[in-house]
Amino acid sequence: MKIKAVLFAVTFFIYTTSASAQTKLQTGVWRGILKTSSGIALPFNFNVTGAAGSQQLVIINGDERFKVTDVKIKGDSVYIHMPLFDSEFKLKFEGPDLKGKWIKHGATKDAVMDFTAQPHTSYRFFSKPDKPAFNISGRWSATFGDGKPGKDELVGEFKQSGSKLTGTFLSTTGDYRYLEGTVAGDNLYLSCFDGGHAYIFTAKINDANTISDGRLYAGYAGVDEWKAVKNANAKLPDAYSLTALKPGYKKIDFTFKDINGNKVSLSDERFKNKIVIVQILGSWCPNCMDETNYLVNRYYAKYHQKGVEVIGLAYERTKDFSKSQKTVQQLKTHFNVPYPLLITGFTPSNGDPEKSLPMLADFKGFPTTIIVDKKGEVRKIHTGFSGPGTGGYYIQFINEFEKLTDELLAEK
Repeated sequence: MKIKAVLFAVTFFIYTTSASAQTKLQTGVWRGILKTSSGIALPFNFNVTGAAGSQQLVIINGDERFKVTDVKIKGDSVYIHMPLFDSEFKLKFEGPDLKGKWIKHGATKDAVMDFTAQPHTSYRFFSKPDKPAFNISGRWSATFGDGKPGKDELVGEFKQSGSKLTGTFLSTTGDYRYLEGTVAGDNLYLSCFDGGHAYIFTAKINDANTISDGRLYAGYAGVDEWKAVKNANAKLPDAYSLTALKPGYKKIDFTFKDINGNKVSLSDERFKNKIVIVQILGSWCPNCMDETNYLVNRYYAKYHQKGVEVIGLAYERTKDFSKSQKTVQQLKTHFNVPYPLLITGFTPSNGDPEKSLPMLADFKGFPTTIIVDKKGEVRKIHTGFSGPGTGGYYIQFINEFEKLTDELLAEK
């Protein structure tokens, strides 16, 4: 009987110890890995804090800290719902590690990637990377695609300290946000995960002035080529020159439903004799999130009382109003958006916003920002948004945008 009692006690202790280990994530920095269809490992780091029942994590990309508070643990299962982009993790404990899926919900189809994560692991690509052969800090002219005419010309901005590399790529419609990685020997590695978008860049560094054999892996199956040459004078076209009104138009007008189903029009009384910023966005668009953050936390707070209104036109991936309502409400709640967000009911893939805003000529991409003066006339249209991950470009945009606002407010 004594032997049975001892065996029972030991078994009970092992069981309860194992069960209690599953009640919380280990605190500290983790290394997560998403797997692409080609087997490429896409790493990122996150920090777990809090006690059982009230844990949260912060995703780390360069200087960005992206907080995720919806973390639930049930037995050996972990459910993490991202605050934006309608995505989630469904995971299970494997000892102290996690294994499962990242699921990004779409209008008609979900995108799913395998995911694993290990605690107490602060490195991103290599625990002990090879000594860098070159320092690639600075500005670069980058070509994406096969180099043929019409392919994307981007600007790369990199900052390297030892093996650590941060930076981004800027395009006419925005940027790749905060990228973080490593220079190991003569190879470059950069990655980013923001809850909606997963990127990994690799390339060969030929010398201090040329990068070749680049690959961009985007999400589960996207693959593109890229290369770059160092160019301190590299720049993009003027963002105010890319989109315009069609000949004969000076104004825009629209009527769409807001999140609550109420119709809102640009011709409503509240917008008359005001500077109006029309923000064309989508809840699926990462640069739109950066722009929303700026408009809410700096711009609207600074200018609303001076006579400036903002309207967001959300172009979602579905024509189902209730589905769009859910994702736009998530955006509104996350950023505490004080201005109206209207659901257009059109999808970008169907030729919008040019269908619903027929006065626009040659719409380039999301976000696009239309500046309307006190007379209701369109004064400028800005394509894209260079977010805080772009450093000086972001500061330059803010200075120009707010200077223009001050000038328009001063007009009689």
